[in-house]
Amino acid sequence: MKKTFTINISGTVFHIEEDAYEVLQKYLVKLKNHFGTEEEGKEILADIEARIAEIFTEKSAGEKDVITLAWVEQIIETMGTPEDFVEEEGGEDEVFTSSAKRKRRLYRDPEHRVIGGVCGGLSAYFNMDPVILRIIFVVLFFVTTGAALLAYIVLWIAVPKAVTTAQRLEMRGQEATVKNIEKSIREEVKEVKESYKKFKESDTYSKGKKKVEGAGEVTYNAFKLLFKVAVVIIGVILIISGFFGLLGLISSLAIGHSFVQGCPLIWGPEINFPDFLNYLVEPATVRLGIIAVGFLAGIPLLAMLYVGSKLVFRYKSNNTAIGLSMVGVWLIALITLFVISTNQLGNFKNQASVVESTTINCDSCRTLYLELAEDKYKDYADQGWDFNKLRVVDAEEGRLILGNPRLDVERASGNSFVVTVKKSSRGRTRENARDHAAELIYRFQQQDSVLVFEPCFFLNEGDKWRDQEVQITVKVPEGGAIFMDKTMGDIIYDIENVTNTWDGDMVGKYWEMKPEGLTLKELEAIQDSIPTEID
Repeated sequence: MKKTFTINISGTVFHIEEDAYEVLQKYLVKLKNHFGTEEEGKEILADIEARIAEIFTEKSAGEKDVITLAWVEQIIETMGTPEDFVEEEGGEDEVFTSSAKRKRRLYRDPEHRVIGGVCGGLSAYFNMDPVILRIIFVVLFFVTTGAALLAYIVLWIAVPKAVTTAQRLEMRGQEATVKNIEKSIREEVKEVKESYKKFKESDTYSKGKKKVEGAGEVTYNAFKLLFKVAVVIIGVILIISGFFGLLGLISSLAIGHSFVQGCPLIWGPEINFPDFLNYLVEPATVRLGIIAVGFLAGIPLLAMLYVGSKLVFRYKSNNTAIGLSMVGVWLIALITLFVISTNQLGNFKNQASVVESTTINCDSCRTLYLELAEDKYKDYADQGWDFNKLRVVDAEEGRLILGNPRLDVERASGNSFVVTVKKSSRGRTRENARDHAAELIYRFQQQDSVLVFEPCFFLNEGDKWRDQEVQITVKVPEGGAIFMDKTMGDIIYDIENVTNTWDGDMVGKYWEMKPEGLTLKELEAIQDSIPTEID
């Protein structure tokens, strides 16, 4: 009993006995050491392994499928060892003549093919000039009225192509030994090198090289010109943007209104930094904040102007001290603005609310009519700033900060109508936030069963934006009803009702508070209640 191994030779799996495996491995290692690791040597080794795999496959088909030591020794004797031909490497011209001839085999020759390599393979098989065979096929094509073409196609399909070096040697009737495989591959490489050398020395190569170099130079010059034009265009854009940007920034910071507002790529909407900051931060920090914003936005605009002028006029300037100073000033402005912003965010740390409740004195009223007063400030100039639904307008009495309240409807705990006004604000402390909330101004009026709500609430003069809000709640007792005028659509918000009707569809209708919730009154019930209300 002998131990066997499973090996892979040139993509084919074989089973080999242990002693045969050791001899074969030593043989392949010798070949690898002899031919080296260059690309040419790797190709020789690959063809040798392919030939060995071919011989093993032929033997395995007729005998047992386990490779024995005798097979390996026979292959080594047939293929030869590096020691057998190392002294003959100088006599390369005698390799094929001294080699033993073997029976030829028909292959298609891919190296000397015009169409499929059939004529090249036949010429190698019969040791003829392939040109003669091609002429014979052409003559037979006309003589046999096309039958020769059919024969050529059959041969093209049936005859295998000589892919490996061993197959090419077998096609010429040479033994596929290590010496012959090496010789064949080296001659192929030599032939390719000589062909490339001749092509490189030919007039065609020289003319083509000059044309390619000329085309490359023209392309390079064209791209170079386009690049220069693009650089100048970019420089002009940077100069214009930087100049007008600086002009707009300076005019906005100094005067409060930009001279170049609305210009594309230059300055966006009107920016009034002093007024803007006055509504956010304490007066003592406004000036410092304006200076920080000026440096923070102005230095990049100066850099745009500087880079654009360099791109257009191509002057050289290596004064790095100015650049580093500008970067340092910009970083100081950034840190200053960060400290100011962080400090002012403390004004929003806490939130507090103040609630004012008013009971509607109308014993005979079972239905309240809700209306919205006319907005007296809608036609006044608006500054265009939106602080979370707060807006600034220039009215006759001065500049005012207005906000839009929200109105909701809920069930009352007693038998009377109640209106609650919840004012909320933020501040540095809860007491401070409560003071801001208490200073909010909001009014509504009662005229019998009609409640008229103001469309806006006001901040006191000098107050800052602190996320102020006003929430109105009309509490309806069970059995009571309300009618919301169409003007109420501007302030009602997310009123819960039985039918889940959208706020915009609730106006202009009667709603009754029932045990299950606010319910749309039927038309008959409304008509029955009208005389009672009139009486």
